[in-house]
Amino acid sequence: MKQLKIAGVPEHFNLPWHLAIENKEFESQNIDLQWTDVPEGTGKMCQMLRNGETDIAVILSEGIVKDIVGGNPSKIVQVYVDSPLIWGIHVGAQSKFKTLGDLENTKAAISRLGSGSQLMAYVNANNQNWKTDNLQFEIVNTIDGAVGALTEGTADYFMWERFMTKPLVDKGIFRRIADCPTPWPCFVIAVRNEVLENNPEIIKQILNIINKKTISFKSTPDIDAVLAEKYHQKREDIQEWLSLTDWSQKQLSNEMLNNIQNQLLELKIIDKIGTFDEIVKTL
Repeated sequence: MKQLKIAGVPEHFNLPWHLAIENKEFESQNIDLQWTDVPEGTGKMCQMLRNGETDIAVILSEGIVKDIVGGNPSKIVQVYVDSPLIWGIHVGAQSKFKTLGDLENTKAAISRLGSGSQLMAYVNANNQNWKTDNLQFEIVNTIDGAVGALTEGTADYFMWERFMTKPLVDKGIFRRIADCPTPWPCFVIAVRNEVLENNPEIIKQILNIINKKTISFKSTPDIDAVLAEKYHQKREDIQEWLSLTDWSQKQLSNEMLNNIQNQLLELKIIDKIGTFDEIVKTL
């Protein structure tokens, strides 16, 4: 049996992977797929791919594109979630900030450098015509770290997936003052080059299994109740999230890759554009 390591955030997007692993769908194809939850998010997963701590990552599109351009020896093999990620922009419940405009020249909590929470702070600043050179960051590692930073005032706002953060809003810990959707598909599947070279057929099998799972995922009986219980959400919030979320079974297009890279270049997050073949592997 071939053992491979896969990493992803502990969020509702990734339940199809967990269901397929629990149902032994990979095992039936002689694949031992070992899942690791990474609450720190994209920056940490980029590091894990570089270090060989994981073979595969279900990862934010903009974060892995940035890191591959920066030398990460991995490639994107497929889009996983085609719809945008809706980033909620949150402040502490007792914060003096009331509107998005109030946050100009304040400090953003981010999980780590190169994370989606940092890159989207640049996208949001650009959308608001703020000077991106003035952005300030406080590294908090996880959502729990962000709670501490916003409560204690060491950071002023925090961008994180809106629905996963909503329980903190409902409890009166955070206030959400705006949303900032990604201008591209939010999650892709990336694989280390060494694994792609040595095991292309196994990676193809893994993609076939997860694609079958995601095609039928929304029609799984009582999936809204399952998701709500597992991720501590209200059922109506999960139903709204499901209505806004579309999984993909397709490759990242050259046009979409160019869109991501051009925006990252404009925001000075990358200093050069990579070619399609450097970033994407078609299996």
